[in-house]
Amino acid sequence: MSAQKSKPTSVIGALFGFIGFSVLAGLLVTIGVTPAIAVAGMTASSTIGVFESIPEYIEIGKLQQRNTLYAKQSGQDVPFATLYSENRVELEWDQVSQSLKDAVVAGEDRRFYEHGGVDVTSLVRAAVGSVGGGELGASGGGSTLTMQLVRNIRIAQSQLITDPDEKKAAYEDAIKTTVDRKLEEMKFAIGLEKKYTKDEILLAYLNIAYFGDQTYGVQAAAQHYFNKNASDLTTEEAASLIAIVQYPDTRNLSTPEKYDGNKARRDVILKSMLAEGFIDQAQEQASLATDIAGYVHLTAPTQGCAAVTAAGAQYFCDYVKKNIKNLAVLGATEEERLANWNTGGLNVYTTLNLDLTANAKGQLDKWAPASETRLKLGSAVNSVEAGTGRVVVMTQNTAFSEVDTGDRTQTSINFSTDKDYGGSGGFQPGSTYKPFTLIDWIEQGHGIYESVNATPRTFYLTAGGDRTSGWAPKNDAGEKPGNMQVTTATAKSMNTAYAAMASKLDLKDIANVAQKLGFHRADGRDVEYTNPSSILGSNEVAPLTMATAYAAIAAGGKYCSPIVVDNIVDDDGNALGGQPQECTQALDPQVAAAASVAMSGLWTNGTGTGALPRDGYPEIGKTGTTDDKDQIWIVGATTKLATAVWQGNWDGKKISLRSYGSPIAGGKYATTRADLFRAVQTVNNTVYPGTAFLKPDASIVRGSGVSVPELGGSSVSAAQTMLKGLSLIYKDGGTQASALPAGQVVGTSPAAGTVLSKGESVQVFTSDGSGAAAVPDVTGQTVANAKTAIAAAGFGADKVTVTGYAAGDGKNQCRVAGTDPAPGTSIAKDAAVGLTLFGDPQGADPGSCK
Repeated sequence: MSAQKSKPTSVIGALFGFIGFSVLAGLLVTIGVTPAIAVAGMTASSTIGVFESIPEYIEIGKLQQRNTLYAKQSGQDVPFATLYSENRVELEWDQVSQSLKDAVVAGEDRRFYEHGGVDVTSLVRAAVGSVGGGELGASGGGSTLTMQLVRNIRIAQSQLITDPDEKKAAYEDAIKTTVDRKLEEMKFAIGLEKKYTKDEILLAYLNIAYFGDQTYGVQAAAQHYFNKNASDLTTEEAASLIAIVQYPDTRNLSTPEKYDGNKARRDVILKSMLAEGFIDQAQEQASLATDIAGYVHLTAPTQGCAAVTAAGAQYFCDYVKKNIKNLAVLGATEEERLANWNTGGLNVYTTLNLDLTANAKGQLDKWAPASETRLKLGSAVNSVEAGTGRVVVMTQNTAFSEVDTGDRTQTSINFSTDKDYGGSGGFQPGSTYKPFTLIDWIEQGHGIYESVNATPRTFYLTAGGDRTSGWAPKNDAGEKPGNMQVTTATAKSMNTAYAAMASKLDLKDIANVAQKLGFHRADGRDVEYTNPSSILGSNEVAPLTMATAYAAIAAGGKYCSPIVVDNIVDDDGNALGGQPQECTQALDPQVAAAASVAMSGLWTNGTGTGALPRDGYPEIGKTGTTDDKDQIWIVGATTKLATAVWQGNWDGKKISLRSYGSPIAGGKYATTRADLFRAVQTVNNTVYPGTAFLKPDASIVRGSGVSVPELGGSSVSAAQTMLKGLSLIYKDGGTQASALPAGQVVGTSPAAGTVLSKGESVQVFTSDGSGAAAVPDVTGQTVANAKTAIAAAGFGADKVTVTGYAAGDGKNQCRVAGTDPAPGTSIAKDAAVGLTLFGDPQGADPGSCK
C-alpha cells in the first residue's frame, strides 16, 4: 500500500531535516534549476558525486491489478470471481475524468507541468517548514507528484516480493523519510521525467496511489466509494478522492466518521482548482456546498472466493486460486508464477459451467442440506469431462468461509479436493473402488460373464506375491450367494464375489490399475494395498479423484489429469494459454469397453436402481457405502461426462446415513442418493449428452473362461477326464436320488454352460440309483398279474399300459408277449411301462383282452 504522511519525530530530526534540505537545495542550485540541464551539467563537486552515485532510472513497470475468473453460463464466458493482492484497475489516459487530473495537480503539485521532477521552491519551503514542524517536509510541498510516484513504485515493488521477511524489509525501506531517501527520490524523479511524458507520469500516479480501505488506483477507488467509473466523477467527487492520498487511513470515505477530515482537505483542493483556473467560482461554490454524504455510495469490494455470488462456485474459485503455483503459463518457477499472479491484470477462463454448478448446488441443498443438525453432514458433486479432464462442476452443500464462524453450514474445507488444495483428508470410497478390481480381472484375461464362488468364507489373497492372512468379508445385507456372474456381482456390489475375484489376482496389481486411472490418497500418503479390505475402498480419496477415474473408463481408458483453467489473457490482451491436457491411454479400449458393460447393470438390476436419468443416454456407474454407512457415494458416467456424488460425516463420526434423511426432501440419505444423482446428472446430460459405449469383442468379454460341460449320464471317470481337459477341477459332490443307474453323473454345480475361470472347481453329483428299478419279466402273464408284478418292482401300476399286439396261436391270446423297456432294463420308477399282448393270428386285438 502507499505510505501516508508521518507525524513529527523530534527537534533534532527536524533540525537534521532543515540542514539536509538546505544541502539538497544548494545542490540543485549548483547543478542547475531544471533537472534536464542539471544532470547534463554535473561537475566534479563532492556534493554532485553523492548525487551521481544513485541509479538514474526507476521503471514505472506493471502495477498490481485485479485478476478476474470467468466461467461458462448459457454458453458464454462470464466473470464470476475477482482475486487480487491489491484492488486496482489500471486505466488509460482517456479513461480518467479531467476533473481528477485537475484535482491531483491542484491538490498535490501545482507546478507539475513546469518543473522537471524536482521543485526547488517547494523544497526550500519544505526545509523551512521542517524546523517548525519537526519532520522532513512537515509544511508540505516537499515532494512533487513525480517524487511521490517514485515512492509508490518502490512500495509496489516491495509487495511483489514473495518472501515475507524480505517483503517487510523492502516496504520499510521504501517508506523511509530520511534525507538520503529524499535525495534518492529526487534522482529517480529526474530520471522519470527524462524517460516519460508528463501525462504518463500523472496517469501512473493516479493508477498507483493508495486510497484507503484496501483500494488502489482511481478506478477501484471510484467504484468503491462512489459506485461509478473514474471517467464519470464530478468535481467534488474528484476532489474528495484526491483528498484521501495524503492520509489514506484517516481521510478515506469508508465510514461517516472520516467525512469531516476528507471535507477539510477536499475544500482546500477545490479552492486550489479555482486558483489554478481549472474551475470557475460558481463551480467552486457549488462543490463546496455539496455534502459528502450525498455522493458517497460505498460499494463493498468483491475480492475473494467468499464474495462469489454465482451459486455453488466458491469452492471451485478457491481451488483455482490454490492451483496458481502450478500454472506453467505464468512462469518457469513457482515463485515467478505467484509474482505474476500478484501483479495481476489477468483474465482467467476456467473450465467451470455455472449453470450445471448452480443446479448441483440446488440439489445438494435439497437432498443433503448442510443445516442438518443430527450429524455434521457434508456432500459434494464433481463432474469431469471425459477425454479432457476439464472440471465442469465442483460444489458442496456448505458455504465457503475463510474464517471459522462456528456455523456448521460454513467452512473453508473443500470436500472435493486433496488436503493440499482444500484441507480435506478425503473419504473412504467403499465399493466405488471395485471397478479397479474388475479392470484388473479383465486385464488378467478373465471374462465378465465368468462366474465366481461368492459363498461367504475365509479368503486368502496375494499382495505383491506374498500371501495375506485370512479375510472373511461380509455382504452388505448378509447375503450368502453361491456362484455368481461377475456382471451380476458388480451390479449388486457383492463383496464376497469380489473377494473371490481378488483371490485370483494380486492386490498390488489392483492398486496399480487404480493409480493408472489417477487414484491416490487425498492426504498424500501412499496407497495401501496389503490389507485385503483395500479392494472394498479403505483408502481415503477426494471425490474429484473418483470422478476423474470414472471419466477415464468412460473415455475408453484415456486418463486425463483434472484441469481447471482453459486460457489466461494478460492485461495487454495476449493469450497465454491454460493448463495443458495431460492424458495417457491408461487402459486398452477393449478392456474399458468390457468394464463398461459390467458397470452398466447398476441402474437396472443393481444397487443404483432409480438413479439413472430417464433420458436414454447410456451410462455406467457404481455405488459405494462404508462399513459404518457413514460415507455414501454414487459415481456415474456417460461417454462425455463423469459425475461423483459423495455424502458423509465430515467430522469423523460414524453416524449411519441409513438412519437419517433430508428434512426437506424426506427419505433416508442412503436411499435418496439415487434421487440426488439423477437430478444432477439429468441436467448435466442436457449439456454433455453421451453416446453409445464401445462394444467389446466377444473374446475379451468371454476371456479365458471355459464352460462347464454337460456331464449328465456319464461315468465318474469320464467326467474327471472331461473336466481335466478343460483345466477345471473335479470335486465329488456326493450322491443324489436319481433314476440314473447308481454311479452315473446326474448333475454339476455350477450348472452346465456356466463360464468359469480355469482352475475353478466343479462339484459333480452322482446317482444313488434310488430313483430307478429293473423292469421285471412278466412274459406269459395276464395283464392283471403283470401290473401287479411291475408295481411290486417299484413302478406305479397306473404307468402300465397296453401299447400293442403280437400274432397269437389261439391259446395265448391276451397274455403278455413282451415289455417296453425290455425285461431287466433299469429305468426311472415313475417312467411308463408298455405291454405288448398276444392277439389273434393276424396280430390284431381279439377284443376280449382286459
